Amino acid sequence: MIPRRPAGGDRGSFTAELAAGLPALLLLLLAGLTATDAVTTKAACLDAAREAALAASRGGDGVSAGTRIAPEAAAVSISVNADRVTVTVRAPVRALGARLPRLTVEASTVAAVEPGAAEPGR
Repeated sequence: MIPRRPAGGDRGSFTAELAAGLPALLLLLLAGLTATDAVTTKAACLDAAREAALAASRGGDGVSAGTRIAPEAAAVSISVNADRVTVTVRAPVRALGARLPRLTVEASTVAAVEPGAAEPGR
């Protein structure tokens, strides 16, 4: 016959392991969700920068074109250098946690000024 261990030798060990591991698991989940939000915001900033660069290179108002597409509270800046338009869009990413510092995501795009277009818009 196989001898049995006496009951109660490791009672509560699962509860102790869960209590120790759950905060780490929760922190990892929050970090993953914040990273996903940052990647999504970066893609939106890149899209807004492209739109603003195209509008500015054609002589239009690049800031309003970029602001229309950019994420909330994003800053759109345009610089014109001879035959190139450079657009940078910066947006804050709220970390999932009230006391955590904010992250800032940035995307830049360069477009050539189109021949015959008016002076690039800012």
